Formats: sequence, structure tokens, C-alpha cells
Amino acid sequence: MDMFLRARSVRVTAGALAVAVGGSHMTLRDTSVSSTDRGGGSSLTALRRRITDPAAAVPSRSVQETSLMGATSDNPLDILVIGGGATGCGVALDAATRGLRVGIVEREDFSSGTSSRSTKLLHGGVRYLEKAVFSLDYGQLKLVFHALNERKQAINNAPHLCHALPCMTPCYSWFETVYYWAGLKMYDLVAGRHLLHLSRYYSAQESSELFPTLARKGKDRSLKGTVVYYDGQMNDSRVNIGLACTAALAGAAVLNHAEVVSLLKEEGRDRVSGARIRDNLSGKEFNTYAKVIVNAGGPFCDSVRKLADKDAKSMICPSSGVHIVLPDYYSPEGMGLIVPKTKDGRVVFMLPWLGRTVAGTTDSSTGITMLPEPNENEIEFILDAIRDYLNVKVRREDVLSAWSGIRPLAVDPTAKNTESISRDHVVCEDYPGLVTITGGKWTTYRSMAEDAVNAAINSGKLNPVNNCVTSNFCLVGGDGWYPAFFTVLAQEYVRMKKAENRAIIPGEMDTAAAKHLSHSYGTMAERVASIAQNENLGKRLAHGYPYLEAEVAYCTRNEYCESAVDFIARRSRLAFLDTDAASKALPRVIEIMAAERDWDKSRQEEEFQMGTKFLKTFRSSKNAQFNDGKHA
Repeated sequence: MDMFLRARSVRVTAGALAVAVGGSHMTLRDTSVSSTDRGGGSSLTALRRRITDPAAAVPSRSVQETSLMGATSDNPLDILVIGGGATGCGVALDAATRGLRVGIVEREDFSSGTSSRSTKLLHGGVRYLEKAVFSLDYGQLKLVFHALNERKQAINNAPHLCHALPCMTPCYSWFETVYYWAGLKMYDLVAGRHLLHLSRYYSAQESSELFPTLARKGKDRSLKGTVVYYDGQMNDSRVNIGLACTAALAGAAVLNHAEVVSLLKEEGRDRVSGARIRDNLSGKEFNTYAKVIVNAGGPFCDSVRKLADKDAKSMICPSSGVHIVLPDYYSPEGMGLIVPKTKDGRVVFMLPWLGRTVAGTTDSSTGITMLPEPNENEIEFILDAIRDYLNVKVRREDVLSAWSGIRPLAVDPTAKNTESISRDHVVCEDYPGLVTITGGKWTTYRSMAEDAVNAAINSGKLNPVNNCVTSNFCLVGGDGWYPAFFTVLAQEYVRMKKAENRAIIPGEMDTAAAKHLSHSYGTMAERVASIAQNENLGKRLAHGYPYLEAEVAYCTRNEYCESAVDFIARRSRLAFLDTDAASKALPRVIEIMAAERDWDKSRQEEEFQMGTKFLKTFRSSKNAQFNDGKHA
């Protein structure tokens, strides 16, 4: 606790950690906080002033790969992280800001797995609190305390990507009204100083005004009122990308599209000492050595463990979570809906997200695959669940996108009901030199990373320069951002658009585009706006969406965007919001990236095929088959 309190008083930004100069970068080990500076002081202030550079950029991918190749058995990394999801990138950032030499590799793209397929909520866990009370389970209560603390820190560390969201719970009896009001007041109480806003009761009439599509009357029931409470919401993959880029600025060697094909072991010792890595873009293989390897492979962490010990007992019970995206009129802007109990007793959310409505989720056992797909039963389950609570006609053809994510639950493999399993995380070292971190949830990624780094330090007898500082650590673009930042873009930039006849047409930086850039890139949005203005890339990529051509160029240059799928799915969220719009934007995305990466016609065709294949896994109404107006 003492270490935690000291860490909270430090405010560090990515720019104060590293500066890219001429393709090289400066690590925190050279400029770190001494033990006397952990409370923040003149030395830390001087450090930030000395290193912060408004033109700082992440090292190129080739430089990062060279750094990993340079980690030899005689000069190893302190930590090599396998897995570029939220936890893996969180581990890389935590370790780098402690002054350790860090590398991280990801087989696909950062956030390509579970971390981009979440419910988009930062939550303490209302249902965990309910279980804690009725089961007198102190372990569940600790989970809620901890998650509510991390929820607030996540919002503070990435204010442009995370925000508080009111969620409405409908009550169709006076007993439900009292029950949910009391329960959510207890949720407020448990949050304590980390409270976002107080929950409150609204009458049926007030609730209809706040949420016009909420049904007042249903099957033998009428709405008595609602209880509105607050949780956090985020743009999950953008937070993940922010973690990766911030870690790179802090000195970590980050490399996506790089797969671990085998683990290396020390001669004469039964200990992991490195990894054989394949660059999936070039096909080149190389060895990287590290004192400790952190396995943050999410659902695939068992496959990494089996590289060290083929007889390792599985510790992952994968659970499938399906979400669908509906038009914006299903929910009002700025108000979510939580259905307390569905037909099988689970919770279903319907939340406004990036101008559309995301609804979910299912929770069922599943297999592990690279590209999980939702099935029709799961999509219909969600539609049926929300249909009972809405006065709008709920139609399958309104589904703009649907996706499935795999939750890596660390549980007893014999457990059958995954919904009842606690989402706490597990850190273990069941093979010397290989620390595995799994379980948990998005909300607690930062503390999961902290625990994993602590375990790695103990395993490798590492010597960090300072304690963990990530509890108060802004991601790139977050420091100095404020909600009205979009006005700077709207007033000072224009969107120069190239017409079909190649003429350049000036256009205003409208409020929708300005707000989108501000909330996606934070203070870095001015760089994107500058590209839109100065390089004639101000045109929208898809009708009805604020994504600009300039974003493709910016992400390719500054965010390790290496494929068209990287952009449409993780740098922008177009694939998740509307697969048809993403499909129409795909050719232009490839055209811009081809100019940036010097792709030939063959590579461009390959990118189109890969993008089309990827989008088909999102079961929108466009990708579904209908007979006589009904789904087959």
C-alpha cells in the first residue's frame, strides 16, 4: 500500500520518457526517477522539461526489430513480453517506465484479439457486488473495490479515450425499484473517492424522456421507474494502441506481426532464456534473449506455456462473448441500458458507442481460434433480450456488425458454468523464466501488468530503477487534453479534399470530424488535422462516418499500422461499427497505405483479399442469408 500511495503522486507523460531522434531512442534507464523523486519534485519536473519534445515520434518498426535482434545471450533484455493485448502492452509500459530493458512481440496486431472485442466498459462489476453480498464472499468484494479503483485510474490516464457513462436499469415492480436502488447505492459507497457520479432514481415519465425507446409497458408489466448509475466506457483498441505507442516512447522495443515459434533455454539449466521469433511480414526469423519472459497471450497463453513444457496442464477455460452493433436510434446519445436478468439469468447491455449502439453480451464455453465468429443463435439471443425492453421494432436486418471475442478465464477446466466464475487474474511461474499472466478483465489491465512485472523482477532478480508509476501515467495524447480540445481543430484547420477530377476542394473541419479526431488521438489530433490540410487527405473514408483519409497516413507513420485490417479494425473502428461501410472504404485505405509503404499491385490485391475475408467474420445483416425476409 505504501508503494501504491507513493506511485499515485507521480504524474509522468510519454513525452517525458523518451524522444525519437534520428531513428534511435533514449530509454528511461538514462533519465529515470531516483528514489528521492518518487513523490514528484524539482528533479522530476526538470526531467520532464528536459526530455519532452512536441515532435517526438515512435521509433520505426525496422528500428524496433533491430533492437530485438540485438538482445543476445551476453546482453539480454530484462523482460520479453509475448502478446500485444491490453495486458501485454501494459506490462511493456510498466517495465519500461521502471527503467528495465523491455521487448514485446505480437503475432498479429496490437489488440487484434480479445482486447478489441470487449463490451467497451470500464466497470467495477455490479453483479460481483451482488454475489459478494448474498454469498458473504469477501473475495468478490475485494474484486469490486479493486476494479472501481482501476476504473477511475484508466479514465484519468486516457481521458480522450475513456469517459463516464450513465447506465439505466429498468424496474417493472416496486420491489425491483427498491432492490436496484439499494444495490446501486451500495455500488456508489464501495467506489468511495473513486466514484464517478452518484446513482439516482427516475420516475417512469422521466425515464421515457431520458431514454425514448425504453418500453413503458411489456408482457403483463409496466415500468415503475429506473435507477441510473455510472460506469466507464472506452474505445478499447485505441487504448491498447496508445499503450503500445507509449511503451515505445518509454524505450520498449515493440513489434507487431511477429510470432514466437519456439522458446530458447539455457544450456545446462532448465530455464527459459529467450525466444525464436518470426517476422510475419518479411518471413525472417531471429533469436531474442531475455532474463525473463512474460506470457500475456490471452486465450493462447496455454500454447506458449506448452512451448516450454509440452505436458503443461491447461489453465484457460475460454468463454465466448458476442456483441452486435445497431443504428444510433436504438439508444440515446450518452445513456446506456442494462437489462439485469435475461431469460437465462445473465446481464445484457445496450450502450451508445461512437455514434452507434452496441449490444451484448453472451457468455458461453467456446473453442480457441484466431478469428472467432458469432453464430446466429447468439445474435438472436441478444436481439430477443433487448426486444422485451424496447418500444422500437428490433430487426435482424438492423445489425450493422456482429463480432465474437474470447475471454481467457483462468479457472478449473472442469467448471461448466463460466458465467459464475470470478474474473480475477492469475500470475504464475510454472516453468523457470516464464511468467504467465492471464484472467482478469480490461478494467484491471494496469494492475495485472504491475503484478506481472513484480513477478518477473523476482524471477529474474532484476534491478528496476524505480517502483511502478503507471497508476498516474497518461497515455500518449492524454496529457494536456480537455473536452473542448476539438474546438482548436475546428477553428484552426480545414480539410483539403481531392475531387474525382483531381481538383483540390477546401472544406471545413466540421464539428463531427473535429470531435472524432480529438477523442481518438487526443492532443496528437493536430498532427492528423495537419495531414488533412497540408496533404489533401481531408476527405471522409465512408459516408456517414467521421473517419478521414489523413488518419490512414498518420497511423501508418506513427502507430505501427502495417495492414489494411490493422486500420479498419483497430486504428479506426469502422469494421466494428459497420462492415458494409468498412468494405466500401477498404480500397481507398489500401491505396493510401500503398503510397506510404510502397506496396506493389500484388501486395495491394493481397490486402484487399485479407480485408474482405476479415470482414466476412463480422455477421452483419449484409453477411447473413435471408429467406422470405427471415433468417435461414
